[in-house]
Amino acid sequence: MSVFNVGRASIARIEETYLPVYKAGDLFPEWSKEIHAKHQAWLEPNHYDSASGLIKLSVHSWLLQIDGKKILIDACCGNSKPRPLRPHWNMLNTPYLDRLAAAGARPDEIDLVMCTHLHHDHVGWNTQQKDGCWVPTFPNARYVFSKPDFEYYKKADAEAAEPVEFGTFRECVLPVVDAGRADLVAGPHRLSEHIEIIPAPGHSAGHVVFKIESAGQQAMFIGDVFHHLLQIYYPHWNFPKNSDAEQARTSRRMVLDQAASSGALVLPCHVGAPFAGHIETAGDGFVPRFG
Repeated sequence: MSVFNVGRASIARIEETYLPVYKAGDLFPEWSKEIHAKHQAWLEPNHYDSASGLIKLSVHSWLLQIDGKKILIDACCGNSKPRPLRPHWNMLNTPYLDRLAAAGARPDEIDLVMCTHLHHDHVGWNTQQKDGCWVPTFPNARYVFSKPDFEYYKKADAEAAEPVEFGTFRECVLPVVDAGRADLVAGPHRLSEHIEIIPAPGHSAGHVVFKIESAGQQAMFIGDVFHHLLQIYYPHWNFPKNSDAEQARTSRRMVLDQAASSGALVLPCHVGAPFAGHIETAGDGFVPRFG
């Protein structure tokens, strides 16, 4: 288990999966043999699997503990959910909740669940089936959702012939709202003394970043502002799925600028080991200092 400390805050990574999943050229069309050779020393084995030629991605949550509160940030894919178009996350059966408990939080102890955005791999554990219905997995928690993201998917789901986001909006978001457990927020927004919500749209319409401050130190939970460390070297590289590609690039550079200038610990949701680190400026660009 990876654990990081930021001031008085403790942050633990809760793994769901960590696998080679996408062909490098499919994920990033700009990938080349020259790029591979230039970065090979740090890419392998944690971020690229040379045997298969696949990019490695992690899917994980972050458990933030601060001032007696237990906060879950992003909720992965969830178990037993059919995702035939995403075979690596189809019908999962992982000990995710056991890992969460080992990190110090049973489901009923979670005070707050915060989702950077509402894609299927960030909301899956929000709910579980009980007596044929989807109910909040974390029964005592408030759930924080981006209002722009919620409104985007609510409209899209109403207009679509098939449920959007593989059905997770209906399974993992609407039941929380219907249960009266959700707070829909639009940023910039100060959630608490320690937590600020910063809009970072583009990967999704209402994607946000959670900025944490404690005892003079900072951390940024960036969701999917970038999926891989290569996007720090090449901020114009986009993950294929975005609501607005140019907006995603603008948000990425904004977050990289803020992280580099503040010295904040950066905690993405899909980057491989060591999973969190810092950003530094280099000329007119950026370099990661992860590990």
